[in-house]
Amino acid sequence: MMERHILVVLPHPDDESFGISGTLAKHIQEGTQVTYACLTLGEMARNMGKPLMANRVTLPALRKQELQKSCDAIGIQDLRMLGFHDKTIEFEDQDMLTGRLRSLIDEVKPSLIMTFYPGYSVHPDHDATGAAVIRTVTAMPEQDRPKVYCVAFSKGCETILGEPDVTVDVSAFLKNKFASIRAHASQFRWDEMLGNNKETDEAVQKRFANERFWTYHF
Repeated sequence: MMERHILVVLPHPDDESFGISGTLAKHIQEGTQVTYACLTLGEMARNMGKPLMANRVTLPALRKQELQKSCDAIGIQDLRMLGFHDKTIEFEDQDMLTGRLRSLIDEVKPSLIMTFYPGYSVHPDHDATGAAVIRTVTAMPEQDRPKVYCVAFSKGCETILGEPDVTVDVSAFLKNKFASIRAHASQFRWDEMLGNNKETDEAVQKRFANERFWTYHF
């Protein structure tokens, strides 16, 4: 089923690359509009390139450029940078945060939202972002709620959550996915991650070929 409009809500540049970039590229090719709301610029990240590409002052601007490059690789048509501070999402005024998200939902009217599964996404910003999305959608009239697909990857999450509800084969969109990962050069040494392998190797293709989501049941 083709989605009319997907709203992606994630806290950091690069959060889109590994878990959802192929799925987004697939939907975009099918004609779906995608709005990506990135809450922060990841300005508190410890990685600054290897060799060094930035310092604490210049890192936000660099990560902004990398995010745009990643979105271009995926094909995302509408990138919103919401300007929250990295590593503080859980401490933000939560009413203000959900108000911002509700305004965005009312504007773009997504048929699907993608975010992190609160409690199963390792980083406090990930969990807080997912929780804000769930809180916002829960407060909406039931008939107006979009579907919410969540990414989860904490250790043992499948034991509690069960098998993913949706698995997307993104084999045909690995070019987009790998370009999205490479865009975040300050954070990842893609060549080191591949080791002696190439992007075209069967083992690498198989490793990145599926993206998994849990539907949040309200």
